[in-house]
Amino acid sequence: MKNKNYVISILTILLLSTAFIHSQERVKIATYNILNYPNNTVVKNPKFKLILDNLNPDILVVQEILSQTAVNEFLNEVLSDEFEAGDFINGPDTDNAIFFKDSLFSFISTEIIPTTPRYISVFKLFHKLTLDTIIIYSAHFKASQGVDNENKRFIEATTLRIFTDMLAVGTDFLLVGDLNLYRSTEPAYEKLLVQDGTGNFLDPIDFPGSWHESFTYRHIHTQSTRIAMLPDGGSTGGLDDRFDFILSSQSIIDQGGIDYVEDSYWAYGNDGEHFNVAIIISPYPISQQMAFDLHDVSDHLPVVAEFDFGVVSGIEDEFVQPDDLILFQNYPNPFNPTTKIKFQIPTSPLNPSPYQGEGQRERFITLIVYDVLGNEIATLVNEEKPSGTYEVEFDASQLPSGVYMYRLTAGKFSSSKKLILLK
Repeated sequence: MKNKNYVISILTILLLSTAFIHSQERVKIATYNILNYPNNTVVKNPKFKLILDNLNPDILVVQEILSQTAVNEFLNEVLSDEFEAGDFINGPDTDNAIFFKDSLFSFISTEIIPTTPRYISVFKLFHKLTLDTIIIYSAHFKASQGVDNENKRFIEATTLRIFTDMLAVGTDFLLVGDLNLYRSTEPAYEKLLVQDGTGNFLDPIDFPGSWHESFTYRHIHTQSTRIAMLPDGGSTGGLDDRFDFILSSQSIIDQGGIDYVEDSYWAYGNDGEHFNVAIIISPYPISQQMAFDLHDVSDHLPVVAEFDFGVVSGIEDEFVQPDDLILFQNYPNPFNPTTKIKFQIPTSPLNPSPYQGEGQRERFITLIVYDVLGNEIATLVNEEKPSGTYEVEFDASQLPSGVYMYRLTAGKFSSSKKLILLK
């Protein structure tokens, strides 16, 4: 009976471990042009709050926010206590800001890509449970039609591609924001998607065409929510343009790691029944109150998409084949400034040969730490080692906070894990 219970316990653990290994965390990411915020906030803040409470994003990226004071007000007066704001960089025109649920994400950094007329912001976050890192580019490209404006948008897209093409293959990144694109044949859109490097984007809904004033694309239009001119100065004309986008890297469209959830992309508040009219015309999208609130606060609709963040980190180490070389999750993680990394070399050979005894086990081992761009940071092991369990210390006192990778290599075997430095 004891052996039977032992077997049942082992099988139960294995089944539970498989469930954990394949578990995923669903994350909702939204982008929203909030029209020169702060603007009449006494009236608009309660309306923004209702919209975002209903939308309930886990990460919210906004455009047309004007200052650090504005970021603070939006965080404190509009969003719930679940949210924190990332670092804000004030540029030459309206700017971008990011807000996130701090129970799910930790903030890594904000950087900017200088472009005209507005900076592109680069936000980096990591998921606290899965330890997946995501880079979110937020852009507000040059507005209006005409060859000159199209050329300016193309320059902005080309500048962005210079930076994304430097990212390591497999990096998870998004481009969100108000791109002011009228059709898929615009040079800027084509530049963003062309596969002439590692940093191209993909459009999750894959619905190319001439979006401007086309009934065919009425379900994906995001501007304008209005017909009449309001005191805040937003654009009019009714819903007839797809200006607001969420574009993703190849690694997010591919399965594994962070994955786009099929059919989750939505211009929030667009029901396909308001082509070239204001969204306050019955029938109302979502509800009458929501239609009027969306109409009153901005000339843009938010765009939202959902993503599955990948395998829960660390669980997979508990159940490995005994003949495998094992790389364990570092401890502690997150850490500051030192952490320990353990690995194990088994006694049976990884690649047996007729010249090697069954119990012999000595391999040339490398253990290297990289940053998220794939740059080598430190070599911790680079030598032959016999069978056994080893632990090395990584000192990151000279490095900035962020997510790093460590990779163990022995012959054809290679395994990588993430570690997080928080100072």
